[in-house]
Amino acid sequence: MRFPWSRGLRFAEPTSKPEVTQEQKTNPHISLREFFAYLGPTLIVSLAYIDPGNFGTDIAGGSQFDYKLLWAVWMAGLMAMVLQYMSGKLGIATGNSLAQLIRVSLKSRTRAIAYWLMAEVAIAATDLAEYLGTVIALNILFGIPLLYAGFLGAADVIILLALLNNRFRIVEYFFMLFVSIIATGFLYELLVVGPNWQQIAIHSFSPDLAGGTVLVVVGIVGATVMPHVLWLHSSLTQTKMQRWGVQQDEMASKKKLLRLHLRENVVILAVASCVNVAILVMAAAAFFPKYTNVQQIQQAYEIMKPLFGAAAAIIFAVTLLSSGIASSTVGTLAGQELMTSMLGIKVNKYVRRIITRVINVFPTTIAILLGLSPLALLVYSQVLLSLFIPLPMVPLVYYTSKKKIMGPFVNQRWFIIVACAVAGTIIALNIALLYTSF
Repeated sequence: MRFPWSRGLRFAEPTSKPEVTQEQKTNPHISLREFFAYLGPTLIVSLAYIDPGNFGTDIAGGSQFDYKLLWAVWMAGLMAMVLQYMSGKLGIATGNSLAQLIRVSLKSRTRAIAYWLMAEVAIAATDLAEYLGTVIALNILFGIPLLYAGFLGAADVIILLALLNNRFRIVEYFFMLFVSIIATGFLYELLVVGPNWQQIAIHSFSPDLAGGTVLVVVGIVGATVMPHVLWLHSSLTQTKMQRWGVQQDEMASKKKLLRLHLRENVVILAVASCVNVAILVMAAAAFFPKYTNVQQIQQAYEIMKPLFGAAAAIIFAVTLLSSGIASSTVGTLAGQELMTSMLGIKVNKYVRRIITRVINVFPTTIAILLGLSPLALLVYSQVLLSLFIPLPMVPLVYYTSKKKIMGPFVNQRWFIIVACAVAGTIIALNIALLYTSF
């Protein structure tokens, strides 16, 4: 059934039509050049997986519990691969974004507005972590007081988007640069702190939920599996398909795009997972057991400086600043996609950025004036994000498992089981958090 306000939405063609020839069923070779030409959607999304929220939760996990929560970081990374693969596949298979399909399913504008408002809460929590990361990095690197850094940090993405001026491939190149800075920075940090590789191997495969770790585990999941990029990824692959000139009925071309998407998804999110592991390992090696009460990222910087030298501390701050700016850009793109798809309103990116930042500037400024811990705000913002993950996650699993919507790209039975297990685990962790909190 089509609804009056769903005009323009496209759905996968029925599989009963013999559209795929024997030649199209073969898997043509994908060259490295084609892979780099496609590179972009998951690269952009990946910055949400190494944002300042990850710094906060991973530093808290490493400093308090040593290497014991490494399994949670790896688990969250694997969950991200499964969910982001489905989101990107949805955009390629249907030519629609997740938000567009949800809008049609809700059937009325009133329900769509209610859903959008809940989604905006999740995006605001996301931006809070990214904004705090930028503010803290400016304070560390340039000695700007937190209060003034709060106002300077509000302009970061506005300046970046103005410089790029809608040239989307250049935006993708900037994200390549940011990912490279963050990954290289933490590789250097690992070499400097000298972690215990035996402990890394043991705790990567030994789940541990004892001693008050549930809150940090849920924070790690919330910092890694982000609601806003589940909405965004389908839109980015949809855009990539349009830019490559692939039509809805070109099954061979869509299958090739899907293979490229799978490769990019695995490679880039594996890199993001390794960065998150590196943050926790660095915190465990540097702070545990002597500095188990690291309550601020500034504290982490000050402790690292005499222990491992000024270079290590400065590189840590540079990676934090890069993470804050890049992940804020991702949040802006996700906010635009949601407003456009759910409400049918095309909003100027600068207006969108200003609205989101104003929402977060006031509570952050009040928290700074009251002397509250920015790291604590980071951790609790990630817990809030984890509670909102089912909002895009449940419909994503449902749509990609429906043959009527996905056509020949529908999830296979074994993959549906994996996807449901991922969704169930995340929901179970949220229930465990609520149970232990009350």
